[in-house]
Amino acid sequence: MHSSPQASEPQVEATQHRYRIFVVEDEEDIARLIRHNLQAAGYDVQTFLNGSTVVAQALREQPSLFLLDVMLPGMDGFDLCRQIRLTTALAKTPVIFLTAKTDESDRVKGLELGGDDYITKPFSPRELVARIRTVLRTQRETPPPEILKIGDLEIDASSMTVRVEGRTVLTTVREFRLLEYLAAHRGRVFTRDQLLDAVWKETAFVTPRSVDVYVRRLREKIESDPRHPRYLKTLRGVGYRMESTK
Repeated sequence: MHSSPQASEPQVEATQHRYRIFVVEDEEDIARLIRHNLQAAGYDVQTFLNGSTVVAQALREQPSLFLLDVMLPGMDGFDLCRQIRLTTALAKTPVIFLTAKTDESDRVKGLELGGDDYITKPFSPRELVARIRTVLRTQRETPPPEILKIGDLEIDASSMTVRVEGRTVLTTVREFRLLEYLAAHRGRVFTRDQLLDAVWKETAFVTPRSVDVYVRRLREKIESDPRHPRYLKTLRGVGYRMESTK
């Protein structure tokens, strides 16, 4: 006898019905497989074969997460992620890349563009669901209702807003978590591994080099001179520290 199909399906969580995932994948068989497994896990799924209408549709429907194939016809997944991050209403929406590319340079490029995770093909449906759950769980964690002020830098945890000299700068959820963690422990030096444990936790694709990428991106957003940072200091051979600037 064949075992029940339900035994191999990812378990449905009662809280997931409100999450809508936009899947952009040009291979229809893979798109159907992804839709089937994510719907079985309790998610609302909308699929697209290319990126041409994704942003416009997302502005209307406000998805909870984007799952983007990198190799798309026309606008590729990296370009689409860049467009999402430049759209204020979508800038904090998590992005997971799905691709056959395994080079570290491609993972780093995805990080630099604001990606939250990177899954390579072929993938396990269970792993895909687990990674999506992890990213969504990280996003929905409620930060403490506190405003941290360091020099001209203001970090509002309740609204996940960063301001520099009164000007709001856009950050991804992961960038904000890293900045908030360093700011909350300003003056303390953290190794890359310590920051991975604190900010990324069980996310599998990140490496110590990923921390360098996020620090560089944050410096470009909050420092007047990223090459000579005032806030995010590097201790060569050790790690990073948020300066206790008055």
